[in-house]
Amino acid sequence: MKICIYGAGAIGGFIGARLARAGEEVSLIARGPHLAAMKAKGLTLLSEEGKFTVGPRCSADPAELGPQDYVVLALKAPGVAGIVDQMQPLLGPKTAVVMAVNGMPWWYFHGLEGALRDHRLKTVDPDDRQWRGIGPDRVLGCVVYPAAEVVEPGVVRHQSGDRFSLGEPDGSRSERAVALSRVMIAAGLKAPVKPDIRTEIWVKLWGNVAFNPISALTGATLKRICDEPSTRSLARSVMNEAEAVANRLGVKMPIDVERRIDGAAGVGEHKTSMLQDLERGRPTEIDAIVGAVAELGDVVGVDTPYIDAIYALVRQKAALLGLYP
Repeated sequence: MKICIYGAGAIGGFIGARLARAGEEVSLIARGPHLAAMKAKGLTLLSEEGKFTVGPRCSADPAELGPQDYVVLALKAPGVAGIVDQMQPLLGPKTAVVMAVNGMPWWYFHGLEGALRDHRLKTVDPDDRQWRGIGPDRVLGCVVYPAAEVVEPGVVRHQSGDRFSLGEPDGSRSERAVALSRVMIAAGLKAPVKPDIRTEIWVKLWGNVAFNPISALTGATLKRICDEPSTRSLARSVMNEAEAVANRLGVKMPIDVERRIDGAAGVGEHKTSMLQDLERGRPTEIDAIVGAVAELGDVVGVDTPYIDAIYALVRQKAALLGLYP
């Protein structure tokens, strides 16, 4: 099975290393010193289980790799639109694109019955570049749970988690979804095929829409946000609004808001990805995580004053740091 990991950084490198060790025909798209190190010495994965190194084909140019069975997009959400043209050589007639990207997906309304069928989200795909250039029919939804980091060029440390939930937009157990699930499970990952991937997307986003921007604005860890009454109350208010938007779209959260907050507190002294990005001077997923929920509130007629306020604040902070257009 030919699998290209587009964006072989922390999460992409983790997936790629596991699949390559399992014997799949893996190729990695990366850039800069990380790419140079992988070309020279292979990709090394560190974890509690030990250390191993694999030597998959690595490139900065998708045209060198040709059509794939699967392309796993493991980029930050703001970076996807910019590589749509470059990735075209990877796409054959039956290539599936696995969107291992955080936040509300651009394909969310693809095929949904009702007035919002095939509605486009401007915050995540403002020019329809992903809709037109990738195409929603190619998409396999993916909710990413592991944590990993690139500790030096060519070396990824897996910190926690091994689940990548997969799901077709139409909820079917398609041949392509089941085949990829089997390959990922054989590589030591958890990869269930979910009949309702949108609910799982919402459950993860439900926490992220609150904790990511609060963390980015305050510098606080998840535990501090949840333990401090004032920030816990703010997170609850943001999450209540997000849940109202999800409910209006027909999604019912499987747990209540207090349990969801307690689950975040249990992660401990962890900095959210948005805070880490701001601290490291990297573009953030503000629009995909926060802006998209605010936009959906407007679409379905749910007021989101807390989300709107925190969206404005975190955008301004990122803009002042030169990290938001």
